[in-house]
Amino acid sequence: MRTKFLVVAYLLIVVNLLGYFYLPQILWSLVIVAPVLLLGFIDFFQTRQAIRRNYPILGRVRYMFEKIRPEINQYFVESNSSGRPFSREKRSVVYQRAKGELDTLPFGTQMDVYAPGYEWMHHSLAPTHLDPKSLRVQVGGPDCKQPYNASVFNISAMSFGSLSRNAILALNGGARDGNFAHNTGEGGLSPYHLNPGGDVIWQIGTGYFGCRDEDGNFNDDSFEKRATSETVKMIEIKLSQGAKPGHGGILPGRKVTAEIAEIRHVPLGKDVISPPAHKEFNNPLGLLSFVVRLRKLSGGKPVGFKLCVGKRHEFLAICKAMIKTGITPDYIAVDGGEGGTGAAPLEFSNRIGTPGVEGLVFVHNALVGFGLRERIRVIAAGKVTTSFDIAKRIAIGADIVYSARAMMMALGCIQAIRCNANDCPTGVATQNPQLMVGLDVADKRKRVARFHEETMDELAHLLGAIGLESTAGLRPRHVMRRTSMNVVTDYGHLFHFIPEKCLLGNTPPTEYVRDLAASVPESFVSALKR
Repeated sequence: MRTKFLVVAYLLIVVNLLGYFYLPQILWSLVIVAPVLLLGFIDFFQTRQAIRRNYPILGRVRYMFEKIRPEINQYFVESNSSGRPFSREKRSVVYQRAKGELDTLPFGTQMDVYAPGYEWMHHSLAPTHLDPKSLRVQVGGPDCKQPYNASVFNISAMSFGSLSRNAILALNGGARDGNFAHNTGEGGLSPYHLNPGGDVIWQIGTGYFGCRDEDGNFNDDSFEKRATSETVKMIEIKLSQGAKPGHGGILPGRKVTAEIAEIRHVPLGKDVISPPAHKEFNNPLGLLSFVVRLRKLSGGKPVGFKLCVGKRHEFLAICKAMIKTGITPDYIAVDGGEGGTGAAPLEFSNRIGTPGVEGLVFVHNALVGFGLRERIRVIAAGKVTTSFDIAKRIAIGADIVYSARAMMMALGCIQAIRCNANDCPTGVATQNPQLMVGLDVADKRKRVARFHEETMDELAHLLGAIGLESTAGLRPRHVMRRTSMNVVTDYGHLFHFIPEKCLLGNTPPTEYVRDLAASVPESFVSALKR
């Protein structure tokens, strides 16, 4: 569209210049043409709005509608369980924080506080003051030689290939400026993750992109060369993701450029489909051996794994393997079944995988029940946007939180739902050079850092309002939920949080008995006959 605009503009200028010599009355057209061309050139060269930059003049229509919509829609109020989780209001708060605009709300709460699903926290009459920069957590167990002091709010896994070069550069640059971490996604460790200098969490998926041989097997030498880079702070083994657990990744061939093919070590222009499972291991003991292997190759950096909870006995089998071997990952990232992706079958997106809250509580409980929780950090992901989202997840079992969609919106994503078609109008999720150039790296880098900074400021204010000194003081009882018109409870009563080491004895909680009996450290397959 940018190229087409320039061609049309040049043609109009030439026609009017010719009219000056041969048909002077044509010059009257300049009364209309000149202002339109001026607006077009302003759109073409400005850097703040990718839609206007990619679609000069036409792109202004979107912002006109944005201006005339009801003023209340400019603000966001926490949605309840029945609301759309990424509504126009929720997008607005991200945009406003990313741009540094006013995001306070006049006229008070705009929600029905008596509707089922409404959530809140009780404030304290003894509020505290927290420094947002202090909200960090050290990741690294007893076998880790290079622990990482992580922000509690970081960029979730999004691959180069799914996202454009400019999007990756802006995300990592924002992470550098804001002193937080950027997860690479399973698409490999690209120069765009490394050049800005932001802290990187390198995710290793089933395709082993960037550390594989010609047959798609994991390659120790290739991994070690990249994992020892100064900017790589942690390593993450991807077992599954919330949007398509058990399915593997998909990158359409039209997005596999020569550059991506080289970075991932895959054929040019062909669909890249990650296997559903890893080749390097096929049981819990093998997974833990792989953790040790990656930790050694990376020079002792924190190594963890990411999963969306599926069959509960499988995760309990991993816990039993930890008890048997004494090997523990440095962290576990829990994705919710509601997590997003650029391309996934409808049934997988909607019907496969445990939702984030249930999955997080279960993983936390399992680690507590086996006496492993103190050695392992837990990271939560899945539609996290606001400081309340962060606080809620930490209260029910997480130490750290990932966010993907909100970070994309900070880049300027408008949820056009064209991620898998390679024609994302904002240049975020495309490999089309004509579209990705609309995303100005310098401007969007600032927005990503600003969104993180303002969200962390709000988190510090929220924690202070409820009388806490840090995120470590958050507990399930701090988050209240209305379950019906006249019934209110807290998350400590909504879910059963089990006592420490209770899964090691002979009388485990009733709801764990069958899954414990089905789990063995030597296999992911159930030990019980159905």
